[in-house]
Amino acid sequence: MNQLDKVLYTARAQTTGGREGQSRTDDGRLDVKLTSPGGSGTGTNPEQLFAAGYSACFIGAMKAVAGKQKITLPQDLAVDAEVDLGPVGQAYGIAVRMNIRLPGMDKAQAQQLVDAAHQVCPYSNATRNNIPVELKLV
Repeated sequence: MNQLDKVLYTARAQTTGGREGQSRTDDGRLDVKLTSPGGSGTGTNPEQLFAAGYSACFIGAMKAVAGKQKITLPQDLAVDAEVDLGPVGQAYGIAVRMNIRLPGMDKAQAQQLVDAAHQVCPYSNATRNNIPVELKLV
């Protein structure tokens, strides 16, 4: 297990009620109602939050790599994340697909950037060898 060299930030959230509950951060910036996937409620679910978090973090990793390599990223870059939830034996698991849009970039350079970002992204490092993650340039 990797240990942090230094803590740069700590996120704190309290959730009550599980998948049919509420989640709030200690600073009040996030306050969401939760509903199970496919449920009748109006809230989000952990899989949607994971998709949003991973895709945002991956864009941050691409920006960090691009900055170090003096690469200009397209302003309209986007990552469409899909998080699947399903049974794994007697438990449940998730799988991730990331559809990465880097319009106007040379395909080989874009692929190298994606591969490098996947090595530095905290979400990629947390999920590596734990769940299926597919990265696809579209």
